Amino acid sequence: MLKKLIAALSLPLLAFLAGPALAAEVAPEVFVRTISTDVLEAVKADKTIQSGDIGPVIKLVDSKVMPNVNFEVVTRSAVGPQWRSATPEQRAKLQAEFKLLLVRVYSGALTQVSSEQTVEVTRTQPVQGSSQVVVQSEVRGKGEPIKLDYRLDKTDAGWKIIDVNVGGIWLVTSYRSQFAQEISTGGIEGLIAKLTERNKAATKT
Repeated sequence: MLKKLIAALSLPLLAFLAGPALAAEVAPEVFVRTISTDVLEAVKADKTIQSGDIGPVIKLVDSKVMPNVNFEVVTRSAVGPQWRSATPEQRAKLQAEFKLLLVRVYSGALTQVSSEQTVEVTRTQPVQGSSQVVVQSEVRGKGEPIKLDYRLDKTDAGWKIIDVNVGGIWLVTSYRSQFAQEISTGGIEGLIAKLTERNKAATKT
């Protein structure tokens, strides 16, 4: 079960990887279904990603993730109220380090994607009082399906992913609690330093 969950955790990141035009032209459920399936197939066909090589993963994310994810919203939500007091330079550093952290966390999980896995969208639910929707999906293969929810926000540029729920836990919420502990002891600079330290350590492993 643990390996299956790790494999599923790679898919939220993979769902970020698609051309920017797609998000602007399609319904939210089609957006999630199309990019999840397309990128899942691409990963299955790429032996360098399957081997856990971080280089191709970083290159892929750098070239395609940003048009489809509102990373400022993701980082701001994870940092919490202290984001308002951060300088523009600190915000830029937080976004850069948080992005790299997520890429490295999920790069190892990419090797767990198996050839029989598919993604099926099961429901799209509007979030009342907002321009957001939650698209529910399942990763199906051997064993029990693994549920994944994507929170999307409609912007002038189209749909943007702002959070992902895996097994009942929202990604941003999970990191928010971790970041709050770092901020309480070292402030925004302390959080930046901790993220930078973690990312540097990861490059040595």
